[in-house]
Amino acid sequence: MLIVLTAILFALIGLAIGAGGIRLLMLGGSPYYLIAGLGFLLTAFLLFRRRPAALWVYALVVVGSLAWAVWEVGFDWWQLGPRGGVIILLGLWLLTPWIRRPLGFVSPSGEHYSAAAWPLALASLVSIGVAGFAITQDPHDIRGELPRTAVAARANLGGNVPPGEWHQYGRTPFGQRYSPLDQINAENVANLRVAWQYQTGDVKRPDDVGETTYQVTPLKVKDTLYLCTPHNWAIALDAATGQEKWKYDSNSGMNPDRQHQTCRGVTYWADPAATPGSACAERVYLPTSDARLIALDAASGEVCTSFADNGVLHLEQGMRFNPAGYYYSTSPPVAVAGKIIVGGAVNDNYSTEEQSGVIRAFDINSGVLLWNWDSGNPDQTAPLPAGQSYTTNSPNSWSVSSVDEALGLIYVPLGNQVPDQLGMGRSEHVEKYSSSIVALDINTGAVRWVRQTVHHDLWDMDVPAQPSLIDITKEDGTVVPALVGATKQGDLYVLDRRSGEPVIPVEEVAAPGGAIPEDFSAPTQPVSGLTFMPPPLEERDMWGISMFDQLACRIAFRSLKYEGRYTPPSLEGTLVYPGNFGTFNWGSVAVDPERQVLFGMPTYLAFTSRLVPRDQIPPKQAGETGSEQGLNRNEGAPYGVFMGPFLGPLQIPCQAPPWGYVAGADLRTGKIAYKHKNGTVYDMTPLPLPIKLGVPGIGGPMITKGGVAFLGAAVDNYLRAYDLTTGSQLWEARLPAGGQSTPMTYAVGDKQYVLMVAGGHGSVGTKPGDYIIAYTLP
Repeated sequence: MLIVLTAILFALIGLAIGAGGIRLLMLGGSPYYLIAGLGFLLTAFLLFRRRPAALWVYALVVVGSLAWAVWEVGFDWWQLGPRGGVIILLGLWLLTPWIRRPLGFVSPSGEHYSAAAWPLALASLVSIGVAGFAITQDPHDIRGELPRTAVAARANLGGNVPPGEWHQYGRTPFGQRYSPLDQINAENVANLRVAWQYQTGDVKRPDDVGETTYQVTPLKVKDTLYLCTPHNWAIALDAATGQEKWKYDSNSGMNPDRQHQTCRGVTYWADPAATPGSACAERVYLPTSDARLIALDAASGEVCTSFADNGVLHLEQGMRFNPAGYYYSTSPPVAVAGKIIVGGAVNDNYSTEEQSGVIRAFDINSGVLLWNWDSGNPDQTAPLPAGQSYTTNSPNSWSVSSVDEALGLIYVPLGNQVPDQLGMGRSEHVEKYSSSIVALDINTGAVRWVRQTVHHDLWDMDVPAQPSLIDITKEDGTVVPALVGATKQGDLYVLDRRSGEPVIPVEEVAAPGGAIPEDFSAPTQPVSGLTFMPPPLEERDMWGISMFDQLACRIAFRSLKYEGRYTPPSLEGTLVYPGNFGTFNWGSVAVDPERQVLFGMPTYLAFTSRLVPRDQIPPKQAGETGSEQGLNRNEGAPYGVFMGPFLGPLQIPCQAPPWGYVAGADLRTGKIAYKHKNGTVYDMTPLPLPIKLGVPGIGGPMITKGGVAFLGAAVDNYLRAYDLTTGSQLWEARLPAGGQSTPMTYAVGDKQYVLMVAGGHGSVGTKPGDYIIAYTLP
């Protein structure tokens, strides 16, 4: 009976992979699955007939599969496993006495002999040996070291921030995410312990949108920490103990049309003209998800009623269209030279009648509009007169800007005009400024330079990250005031921040064509000389837990339109790689201004997009909430778009791991020193397995003078410390929720702390929470 059931199993497998193999072959894919399917069917037939040749045929299947797998992917265990796991397990089953004896023969004396097993046993043994060797290999790892010695004796950290404090989102106006503290260093970081823990009380609600996330980087000024929560509470904590000083609830309400429910940070400002200790002499500005900016007294949390309209600045003013929930500020504005400069997030792909992406500067004390820069109308920077509105749907800046006050410039990362995947009808100005880094004059808003990172963006490749400002010493001793701009597509633009000209060369390369008839694609696209751009995906890069879902992913890959990076959107479906999460996102990179190196977390996760004609879009359903994944309706446009990560039947990525790394690069040479897998599948699978696969993540790093880089971000719930020089992991701490925020560090007296916010991320599915955790040495 067992041999009959085994034969049926082999026949079913043969039919399944054989049929899939025919489909794959018709799409131009590998013939292996059809051949393997025939091998399974022949083995099944011989098992039914109880012929010992079944073992010989299956030995050929094992040997052929091993040779094909090694030819395709080399000794990459995570790629070999899905190709051979089922095959080897079935081979071992065929070697058991329960199968071999019925396949043998009976002597004239009636004695039973098992079928000869040595070919299959030898093939299985060789396959297991190859797998064992592959486990010891890491073909994706790049090992090296960053320069250890400081290049700049007196590095420019940007702004007058005391060493033990963290005044802005990236610590200083330069956005370096670098701290000059060194009490915690590579030698003692493994001794870090929890100093205190605080819970905000702002937890994820049943009626929240999917993209409800906790991404805040707190500020530390004097003895106080300032932070915000996803539902726009502002909180002040004692930096030494974590005790709450005050809490303010903005009552921003709930709106299912918001794509994001988050807050990345608040803005601190001390009025140099105010009497120290007087009301609102020091302020905290809180952006909200209902398009307000609220000024609070840093000491008490009371609203500063002298600002704007009784303490509240309404950011929807000047917009031609104002659909609630479509516009909000998720990132902290910039405070500089008596101004507060504000951008805003606009919902992706909701409508052609959304708010403008205008950048505005207001008097930081009164809230009076001083200038506005609208990328759809870039030359009119004087305050908008009554009766005139900003350009609808112009490219917006939803991330954080950086400032060089000495040069009088603010550096703004710009996104794309919505609809993201439809480029027809864009104006000349939109074509120029979309998906770029723009330098604006702090005092007037006038454009000083622009550097575009994607031409005619059809892929939602916003510049997502705050530019990091750093002075780079060239080999001849010349010091160049530079800017490092991280992009979704993996390029790191290293530019002279005075002019926007490349410090590390940028070249134009040919890009795929084939846009829909109403649109066009740019013939070339820029590529930086410092890039973490992944190689194009191939069919052999498709993955799965087993050969079955890997075959399904191969068929899906061959069914999509894909000619490499920048393949235009299509009606049949396009593979977008790097995907919409980007190689880098809002977490950016961290730079060391003394050693002039960077540390980052490149992530590789393919997405798909498919244009949907207007007449095929179903009516909006009751209870439907905002999301960047699934169907994006693009009301008013001829097409909607269906988009999301490229996943297999088991809802795991179709592309092979690793999906996430930590990496270091030398900014003076533009060379990548190391690149190591980051994160485990501990929180991705039903069983908590600490397998270091290299997982996706979203968040940012922070580095210190002590030679340590800190990073959460990965989809397992850990905060980790790395040796900045080598990228090797030095320490990790289990978090009570997802760590999709950027850590920071500060000092109270002579004690250094590392602070992490753990609250989870709705889109990547990590555990929600409301934790603020401080670590220090014993």
